[in-house]
Amino acid sequence: MKHKNSMRTPLARVRGLGSAKSGLHHWWHQRLTAIALVPLMVVTVLTVANIGTLDYAGAMALMANPFVAALLLLLVIVGFYHAAMGLQVVLEDYVAAEGSRMVAILFVKMALFALATLTILSILKVSL
Repeated sequence: MKHKNSMRTPLARVRGLGSAKSGLHHWWHQRLTAIALVPLMVVTVLTVANIGTLDYAGAMALMANPFVAALLLLLVIVGFYHAAMGLQVVLEDYVAAEGSRMVAILFVKMALFALATLTILSILKVSL
């Protein structure tokens, strides 16, 4: 299929770089996760403030509450996903070399995934 009237370069056609349709998806996910983080952060701040008034046994009992554990797990999942998307945008905007940019994005995503996994496992260990 020949693209005579296309404004795209041959390299862009090979790479599949076209309109920003996927960019809208990314932007929308960033906004939704930001909105979801607001109530999750409020609950987390209140929980941490409450833990400060408890002894060790009381704090462990609070963390064993399935509702509290579920909210903290949601905070971790949504928060790390939001962070990964935001850092990807920063790297795409400010790292000029494509190879370095791809390595940096991959490194950041792997590091955030590892941190999220450790955090989730820690919450599950305390809550179960």
